[in-house]
Amino acid sequence: MGTLYLIIINIAGFAAMGIDKHRAKKAQWRVKEKTLFLLAVIGGSAGAILGMQYFRHKTKHTGFVFGMPAILIAQIVLAAFLYYIHIV
Repeated sequence: MGTLYLIIINIAGFAAMGIDKHRAKKAQWRVKEKTLFLLAVIGGSAGAILGMQYFRHKTKHTGFVFGMPAILIAQIVLAAFLYYIHIV
């Protein structure tokens, strides 16, 4: 079940970047930055980073350029720690 969740949340993170980029080009209502970061924090950081690169979106925003990878690194470290102490 955990793997399915990660697949879905990363697809959502990737899609949110694409949707926001599309809406930015059309001067439409945008996805809030808070929402993009929330998707990353709850497990979609890899998808959000891939979406940033694929859609070339938010790649000049320092908060995203450093924030998204920082979230991903923190998640990897946490997962490794939990695995190490046999919780996962």
